[in-house]
Amino acid sequence: MDPLYADRLYSSMHKSPISTPIHTTASPSPSRLLSSPYPITPQPKAAHYYDRFIPSRTSSSLAKKCLFGVTKPKTQNTPKAKDNNDLLKPEALAYEAALRNELLGTNITEIPDAHGSKGDPLASPLSENLFKYCTPPNKRFDVSSPYSVSPISSATAKMLVSPRRASRKIPKAPFKVLDAPDLQDDYYLNLLDWSSLNVLSVGLGSTVYLWNASTCQVSKLCDLDDDRNTVTSVSWSEKGHHLAIGTHKGYVQIWDAANMKQTHTLSGHSGRVGSLSWCGDVLCSGSRDNMILQWDPRLPAFPTRRLLGHAQEVCGLRWSPNHQHLASGGNDNKLFIWDDSSTTPIHCLSDHKAAVKALAWSPHQHGLLASGGGTADRTIRFWNVLTGQCLQSVDTGSQVCNLSWSHSSSEFVSTHGYSQNQIIIWRYPSLVQIAKLTGHTTRVLYLAMSPDGQTIVTGAGDETLRFWNAFTKSKSLKKPNTPLEMASYIR
Repeated sequence: MDPLYADRLYSSMHKSPISTPIHTTASPSPSRLLSSPYPITPQPKAAHYYDRFIPSRTSSSLAKKCLFGVTKPKTQNTPKAKDNNDLLKPEALAYEAALRNELLGTNITEIPDAHGSKGDPLASPLSENLFKYCTPPNKRFDVSSPYSVSPISSATAKMLVSPRRASRKIPKAPFKVLDAPDLQDDYYLNLLDWSSLNVLSVGLGSTVYLWNASTCQVSKLCDLDDDRNTVTSVSWSEKGHHLAIGTHKGYVQIWDAANMKQTHTLSGHSGRVGSLSWCGDVLCSGSRDNMILQWDPRLPAFPTRRLLGHAQEVCGLRWSPNHQHLASGGNDNKLFIWDDSSTTPIHCLSDHKAAVKALAWSPHQHGLLASGGGTADRTIRFWNVLTGQCLQSVDTGSQVCNLSWSHSSSEFVSTHGYSQNQIIIWRYPSLVQIAKLTGHTTRVLYLAMSPDGQTIVTGAGDETLRFWNAFTKSKSLKKPNTPLEMASYIR
């Protein structure tokens, strides 16, 4: 190379940045770049850094779970929706309650129930002092002992050791459906009852049929001789050996179910007998003639007591479990409470605005009665019959046809007519709906419960009987094996 040319080239390469750049002769073609064995990668853009960090709380799960409760997913088809559903599990609810206790001082001592309240089980109104550094005096943590080394408060510790309610799933479809032709669509009748010997009786037109739930065999008990006479009510005795049948012509028949033989015919009403209720060996009947008659089949066939008070048809009749009080509901919108000896009611309750047919005594609390009103009322009310006070009420939105309490838990079931024809299982005293069962196409006018308290059967004007698994099986006391264990049953 020429030395003079080399010196010029060296000087040009070390000129200042403001000097004229060197111009190349030609740029490589695109075809050459694509076929080059060394791929050309674009240079990353320079990152911008700031002197302080501002976190984004829009996607913070802590804010959603702890401060604002569980957010329900908008869609159920995405994987995130399935993950969010897990927040309603007992473990997630316990975790959220513990966070609320430790961070917000909410003092939750029981694990919330996912079905225990409407909407968010942990939702609570946010306080204006939520993001302040000081804690209000009524929200300070309760420390049980100054020497405690536990990192959690006493409220959280009590919540974690509290017993949890066993979750159960209630099937939404009946497990058995039977045809019931000629089952009358009449709100004032009671044509279905289940005996303590596991035999179901149903009145279809002028005939009474028996269905043995153990063997699934159907037998015909009786057929009224007169074609113009129909069955208006049926009721089993407490021991399950005798069945009382009310008729449209106003008389009551008592049948021995085991021998398929009629034992008594009781006449005293001038109208149809739409309601019956046993009290041991004593039978009470309510009729369209506004009277309630009490019968003792062991005595001559005439009523031993007449109860006058209703101004219209008596459509609901129930004895209390201890046989001390009788509840009667009528088409005059009145609910009467009678004692076992007097002929005048001890309470006249007129809060309902429609006929009172649905009546049920609580087997768990003495003196607690539930009553339901018709289409113009649609309300279930709970009464303390000892004082005549209405304890609670809930508007169901539809006609209340029947009520029945669970034998093993503080739950009850109600059947409804216009306009939803649904079956609802409630929890008492919170009055939260546990399940809503649908299937009948007309009013669910009839209801009976199995002897074990686990199954209910419903009847409607669509001429079907549907069997549902509604409650858990009642727990029976274990019999003592030794005389020493008898002391555990002494109160």
